[in-house]
Amino acid sequence: MHGEELKYMQEAYETNWMSTVGENINAVEQLLCEKIGCKYAVALASGTAALHMAVKLAGVQNGDKVFCSDMTFAATVNPVVYEGGVPVFIDAEYATWNIDPAVLSKAFELYPEVKVVVLAHLYGSPGKMDELKAVCDKHGAVIIEDAAESLGATYKGVQTGNFGNYNAISFNGNKIITGSSGGMFLTDDAAAADKVRKWSTQARENVPWYQHEELGYNYRMSNVIAGVVRGQLPYLEEHISQKKAIYMRYKKGFKNLPVKMNPFDVVNSQPNYWLSCLLIDSEAMCKQVCSEKETFYLSEKGKTCPTEILEALAAMNAEGRPIWKPMHMQPLYRMNAFVTRAVSDRAKATYCINSAEAVPNGNPADVAMDIFERGVCLPSDIKMTTQEQDRIIEIIKSCFE
Repeated sequence: MHGEELKYMQEAYETNWMSTVGENINAVEQLLCEKIGCKYAVALASGTAALHMAVKLAGVQNGDKVFCSDMTFAATVNPVVYEGGVPVFIDAEYATWNIDPAVLSKAFELYPEVKVVVLAHLYGSPGKMDELKAVCDKHGAVIIEDAAESLGATYKGVQTGNFGNYNAISFNGNKIITGSSGGMFLTDDAAAADKVRKWSTQARENVPWYQHEELGYNYRMSNVIAGVVRGQLPYLEEHISQKKAIYMRYKKGFKNLPVKMNPFDVVNSQPNYWLSCLLIDSEAMCKQVCSEKETFYLSEKGKTCPTEILEALAAMNAEGRPIWKPMHMQPLYRMNAFVTRAVSDRAKATYCINSAEAVPNGNPADVAMDIFERGVCLPSDIKMTTQEQDRIIEIIKSCFE
């Protein structure tokens, strides 16, 4: 927080515009359009609400299959189910940790009827949008872009939030710009923006009395939350710079360890460095097994695993997390189809492009599952001091001793 947030919240209070109408909302919508370069923005209660509106606009109906990022948070996928759709999960690639364009292409061969793709930019790093868009355009599919984590990130100089037909960002409490909650629906389609404004305010018709001809939702952002976002937005580039410094300090601190930082397309992408993560090399992993709710490992000299690192961080009151558990591994979605480069003996749609490329050293496995099993999300708060980060680096080094 910088101070301006309180000023705009105070204005909402003093003018008595505390609900879902007010100057802060108007200003935030305008500021986001200017920053991202889209034509229309609609301020909503959450990024999830924005994704739900996008899925509804895309025409997803009961029983329709929808391709979705596998390595993401459940909020990317759940809105598909809100409308009765059936998610089909597309595996990640090691190069970006986002949807693998080659796997997406094969998925359309397996399910040519699919007309909607929901893709996320994991941890603030853009996917290979030229390749992904080319595949979707070839099959006439609508793209819904989940840019919840990637505000300020660019692909070939274009801000994320511009690549889909309908796009969403989030201002949740952990995001690079926060309102404590809140989200934004983004589009270049005026009719779509108008629809979302209507649906998000209970679909009230423009008549003197309360008349409703469509199903509506209580999804509009409040003027108070918008005040927090409005005060934060001028600091986006500063936050990105601070996040990048954290990422680079980790990268330098780990240079002699058998780990890699979360990747991005260095030629085409500029991430927002929202979250710094590491991936332990396969040969440096100690034995670790996971049940649905518990993890067990055997400590080995010179090796470690995510659980051991997370326990060591927790002991110093620093919060780390596992990488997002892939959607196809979630109890809620494990019976859904999953398309991957890997060979699989499970009773679901799978595809192997080249199993020798699936995992380093030619060991076939789901890419998203492999990243989940070897990855750690590191403390990435911009309030963290360099001294605190140095302590975290030393603790992680000690796990390999």
